[in-house]
Amino acid sequence: MALKVVIIGNGITGITTARHIRKLSNAHITVISDETAYFFSRTALMYVYMGHLKFEHTQPYENWFWKKNKINLVQARVDKIDFLHKKILLNDASFLDYDKLIIATGSQPRTVDVPGQHLKGVQGLYHKQDVELMEKNTAGIRKAVIIGGGLIGIEMAEMLHSRNIAVDFLIREQHYWASVLPIPEATMISKHIAEYHINLHPQTELKEIIGDKNGAVKSIITSDNTEIECQFVGITIGVQPNVNFLKNSEIAIDKGILVNEYLETNITDVYAAGDCAQFTHPRYKHPAIEQLWYTGKMQGEALAQTICGHKTMYNRGVWFNSAKFLAIEYQTYGAMFNTPAKGDTTFYWEHPKGKIAMRANFNASNFTLTGFNFMGIRFRQAVAENWIIAQKNIWEVMENLNVGFFDPEFFTNHNQPILTKFLQQYPKPIA
Repeated sequence: MALKVVIIGNGITGITTARHIRKLSNAHITVISDETAYFFSRTALMYVYMGHLKFEHTQPYENWFWKKNKINLVQARVDKIDFLHKKILLNDASFLDYDKLIIATGSQPRTVDVPGQHLKGVQGLYHKQDVELMEKNTAGIRKAVIIGGGLIGIEMAEMLHSRNIAVDFLIREQHYWASVLPIPEATMISKHIAEYHINLHPQTELKEIIGDKNGAVKSIITSDNTEIECQFVGITIGVQPNVNFLKNSEIAIDKGILVNEYLETNITDVYAAGDCAQFTHPRYKHPAIEQLWYTGKMQGEALAQTICGHKTMYNRGVWFNSAKFLAIEYQTYGAMFNTPAKGDTTFYWEHPKGKIAMRANFNASNFTLTGFNFMGIRFRQAVAENWIIAQKNIWEVMENLNVGFFDPEFFTNHNQPILTKFLQQYPKPIA
């Protein structure tokens, strides 16, 4: 009899796990999701709102793909899991049995606790339903306020800007995303945001949301008692693991579902992966919860091997992330923080006109590369990762940066000015 595998969540982690289990076995696979019937690219949702895509364009696979590959899709909400009897209760009162259960329920937006938080026009941004709600909440409005300066915040700002909605952007830090980016990069992005006429309010928090007589947003009050008129408030103060339905159950939870390096929970035959999973013993300089698209994909690939009898430890390798700050593309490789890690030193180059920059961190004792930041420069991931893993000498790295650049043909190559400035700051030792 075929192994019964049930996966809760049809995001990148759940679907990657399902696809790889199918490649490796004839298991009976069921994927449950109450968000959408079919898998879609979450990072593309903003472009649906902006009119660049239709929702069906965000679906990587045709609808017939799932039946052909014998992956059963169930659109429902999980109300309860009976771990002892291996049964899942759905919101329509039906049950599903499993032999192996994978929980890949992703994240949910964090909320604020201020007066007016439940007014019409106040919302977060993560799920497809959030974008649909944003369509309704921003129809015909003139002004919006965004609370929180992370990646979702800048996406929402761009979405609103595309519809000519004036945006006030409240952030706790002195500069945009300064909790992650070093000050020069954070300053550069803050200036870039201002060029889009998005009004950035540094070191400012939300105190209260004011409603009108119809229960809709009409303004907010900031921490310095300034009132800002608006008809929409976007709460983008981060996300948290979507695990509320498991509270008070037998499964071990902290912020997320606790797992080991094999993505195993404290319950036999139950696994967790993706944004909802929290490593009990994270590797040095690695976060306990990895809320990235590519890490979710890698976890799904490793977990499929384990489910199919080839126990495989999850190993993310070199940290990588990418994003877009309006028109500026961003890539980071290695353990890059807003200040260099202990024992590291740093080199930073920025184009005189701004908007293009790179940073390389390296060990101050043996001069080996530890990480990169690139702004407005496209750099090959394989090259960066190979150099960091191989602990390449920083002078060899800087002399060969051109190997990694892959900007379009007519873009300016910045290799020479970067190398010139680096050698001025760090002259190459005489052999």
